[in-house]
Amino acid sequence: MPEGPSIVLLREAAARFKGKTVRGVSGNSTLDLACLEGRRVRAVRSWGKHFLLEFSHVSLRIHLMMFGSWRIDERKETPARVSLRFDSGELNFYTCSVKLIDQPLDEVYDWRTDVMSDLWDPRLARRRLKSMPDVLVCDALLDQTLFSGVGNIIKNEVLFRIRVHPANPVGDLPPRKLADLVKQAREYSFDFLRWKRGFELKKHWQVHTRRTCPRCGGPVSKVYMGTTHRRTFFCPVCQVDYRAGMPRPPAKKRTLARGPVQRGGARPVR
Repeated sequence: MPEGPSIVLLREAAARFKGKTVRGVSGNSTLDLACLEGRRVRAVRSWGKHFLLEFSHVSLRIHLMMFGSWRIDERKETPARVSLRFDSGELNFYTCSVKLIDQPLDEVYDWRTDVMSDLWDPRLARRRLKSMPDVLVCDALLDQTLFSGVGNIIKNEVLFRIRVHPANPVGDLPPRKLADLVKQAREYSFDFLRWKRGFELKKHWQVHTRRTCPRCGGPVSKVYMGTTHRRTFFCPVCQVDYRAGMPRPPAKKRTLARGPVQRGGARPVR
């Protein structure tokens, strides 16, 4: 599923259509999109995983879901869900969810929750996290009302970066780890964007789809976890389990080729 940084790249690529008039609409969407013909694009925006084309009285929302894609000035062999033709170019979307929004976008979206937005509010995210102490951190990071734009890759990498086990309830995290969670949800998203621009995203993955932990050299666990039941990759040694009452073994040292590494007291999920 394209995550927030990928939608920012789409927004940037489609920015040239701002101020342009839609000359034709086609595709296999069940929505009647004829109302867009003859309308001028007032703004090209994004919120989390939503790509938005704003017109005078309506906005087009595209959600690429799990397997969606887009093309500018070219087409795939498969039929487009939505194709917008302009005087000098076209914008095509495939395998996506399409919606028309009648209300002003500022009334529909809370831009403070978008981790890629200039209006991102970390204090708001932290307050909302504190109000849901029983929610697992792996679910909290995927909650688009908290961290719009964060997807499964970012979730896994953020939790590894801050050394937090994904099965921790939010309420069991120490205050500094809660702060790290909020901070890295945004910082890693911008790292993701930079690596994506450089066509080198996958080589920077530390734990997502990996088999060996780059810190301790131990095996990476893969579990379908939380209410979202999404693939969760984590190191059961390096990512600490703070759950109340969980026994923690004494710290041990493991000697690798690059020198001794401290093993933490995390436990894998059974």
